[in-house]
Amino acid sequence: MATISTHILDTSSGAPASGVAVCLEVQNNDESWQELSHAWTDQDGRVKPFFLVEQPVGEGSYRLVFDTEPYYSSLSLDCFYPQVTVAFKITDSSQHYHVPLLISPYGYSTYRGS
Repeated sequence: MATISTHILDTSSGAPASGVAVCLEVQNNDESWQELSHAWTDQDGRVKPFFLVEQPVGEGSYRLVFDTEPYYSSLSLDCFYPQVTVAFKITDSSQHYHVPLLISPYGYSTYRGS
């Protein structure tokens, strides 16, 4: 069973992004998406424990949906990307998949971490 984790760093402030809603979804055979779990980032920009799901997380396509607009609104800042969706594939269910997100009001970046 694969595990999935993430964290969010606000590169415009150099600090973790806390209180951001994050949804983990899996793609079904008909290409629709099904929510597996929903959580919020803590003061360190992480979800602990991360995404407790009732079913095994196996090979397939997944996505993390980050609701960034409320985070920036709480800082009285406008943002261009009110939501960031990061889709990725799990090809080896024995591995851990870390998918960090770096955000700013007018951009974002992601990568496969360790």
